[in-house]
Amino acid sequence: MPRSDDWVERQLHRRGITDARVLDAMRRVPREEFVPAEERAHAYADAALALGHGQTISQPFIVALICQSLGLTGDERVLDVGTGSGYQAAVLAELAREVVSIERIPELAEKARRSLEAAGYAGRVELRVGDGTLGLPDRAPFAGIAVAAAARDVPPALWEQLGDGGRLVLPVGRGLDQHLELHERLPGGQARRRSLAPVRFVPLVS
Repeated sequence: MPRSDDWVERQLHRRGITDARVLDAMRRVPREEFVPAEERAHAYADAALALGHGQTISQPFIVALICQSLGLTGDERVLDVGTGSGYQAAVLAELAREVVSIERIPELAEKARRSLEAAGYAGRVELRVGDGTLGLPDRAPFAGIAVAAAARDVPPALWEQLGDGGRLVLPVGRGLDQHLELHERLPGGQARRRSLAPVRFVPLVS
């Protein structure tokens, strides 16, 4: 599916993505730079696409929903867990002051690095290779954490690295029984949890 001027309106705005900053970010990031060459014709299709290594690039609507749910204003430090293609990290770079992204598969991390560079985001995303369930304590606290793989619950290390008032969005569940959830860290460390949408992600691997 080629890029068209109305894809953001059709796929995102009409389905509930109303944050103008998120809609603008989705327009600016060239998704075709983050998909395999053989999938470029489908870059803007409303579907997840295979990346290899058993991983996928999420459909545009889910990326937009995650970013909108983080409630970013532009001055935050954000952790992106599961870099994958680098696409979500690029969108986050349009929305936050600092983006740190972590990927456990070195080959995917290297491809993402090249894609981010080609799309003009090389200096705007800090990319690490490592275990995403452990987060990055040396860069914490984070105002937002986005997780692109399904867990049984919020990994404790990620919750500890979320600052007061911060938001964490991740898919929870296994197989076909998964829901994207928003977890907010309230003052005093209390949590508020809300289900956003049924989803299907690869499992989060430690």
